[in-house]
Amino acid sequence: MARLAILSTGVLSAALSVRAWGNLGHETIGFVAQQFLAPKALTFVQSTLNSTWNFSLGPAAIWADQVKSETAFKWSADLHFVDAQDSPLTGECSVDEQRDCADQDCILAAIANYTTRVVQKGLAKEQTLEALLFLGLCQPVSQNPRADCLSTDHFLGDIGQPLHVEALEVGGNDISAKCSGESSTNLHAVWDTGMVTKHIDQAHGGTPQQYAADLVAEIQTGAFAAVAASWLACSSTTEPLSARAAEPDFDSGPGAQLERELTALARRANDATAAAAITPLECPIVWARESNAFDCTVVFNFTTGEDLCSGTYFDNAVPVAQL
Repeated sequence: MARLAILSTGVLSAALSVRAWGNLGHETIGFVAQQFLAPKALTFVQSTLNSTWNFSLGPAAIWADQVKSETAFKWSADLHFVDAQDSPLTGECSVDEQRDCADQDCILAAIANYTTRVVQKGLAKEQTLEALLFLGLCQPVSQNPRADCLSTDHFLGDIGQPLHVEALEVGGNDISAKCSGESSTNLHAVWDTGMVTKHIDQAHGGTPQQYAADLVAEIQTGAFAAVAASWLACSSTTEPLSARAAEPDFDSGPGAQLERELTALARRANDATAAAAITPLECPIVWARESNAFDCTVVFNFTTGEDLCSGTYFDNAVPVAQL
């Protein structure tokens, strides 16, 4: 997995109702991500985000969800998910970009296309702030520069939510469910908010800050320490895996692979022709398939009327959400 922090409502409009993790989840993702920023990146984040977001990626991480229902940002709603046309109820889970995102209007393309914009030069200060609010991805190509920005950190959180890579019943929005005795909810909302809220309240002091601190500890020295390095096995958002061999050699020490990919990204992003030629890419598919696989093994594995925020279902789902 390439993500160091991937949490790790009734349907009024199918697209606008989808909210991966909800505020607590996305804030946790932002707080965890901030702990793994390189020193210069941390300085950039803290100096660019103002007091509205407490100089932190945590509060800023929810902004992409807050604005997508606004008229000016409705165009962004479909970019938070991909409707995998698979069959999880029969144990057949899959994500295919040609099949599921042929128009490139989905999270797979958004992660790749908008990531390239963060390393393009020449953004004005206010546009850089807007970029960081969407967490890094902005290019002023219209009179409304905010409409040219999207959140890669937010999208990497979204792609880690199994129901954001599933078309069945509108990603679970049309499946009635029960959580902690509340029966007027749905499966998607249970995963977005219900289970996460209960888990944070029960085991992590009730706050995303504490949950993030606990997850960071697990990554650095705890249960995730042994596998954290492998999460970078696929870390480029802009390049097929088969192209890696063509990149220049770097030292083989820690971070070398990521350095190679970021150098290649910067080179391409400042080449307008190359940036415009981005095609379906491998790593977002890898991450989507990891999440989508849980739709077959955990997400839909319950009986009608079962309280999903307790018992066996909850016990099996929480480790997936943490991961």
